[in-house]
Amino acid sequence: MDTEAKEYFANVIALSQGIFEAVQYTTDITPKRAILRLQAQYKQYRILITELFDVRIRKYRYYVLREKRIEAGFDNSPDPRAIRLKYGRISKDHVGEPVPHLQSRG
Repeated sequence: MDTEAKEYFANVIALSQGIFEAVQYTTDITPKRAILRLQAQYKQYRILITELFDVRIRKYRYYVLREKRIEAGFDNSPDPRAIRLKYGRISKDHVGEPVPHLQSRG
């Protein structure tokens, strides 16, 4: 996992540096998990990225903020509303399942 995560993180960082301004990031990589935390500016927006790889799953959060307000957020948290939209209801088979979805202020 170390090599795969390092390569993926390097690509995310390079892409971010080519698009955004004031890119700052930290990585924390161990044999069992890897974390990238990145923040940057794009015009009047602040961009926050968190990526986590572990032996079981990949988790991510991408947020676009304007001042202190979330304009849009993309993540794959086990959100009950997203699970209901995907499956129609929440059964015990899908409780806690990560589901990619958008959060917005509108």
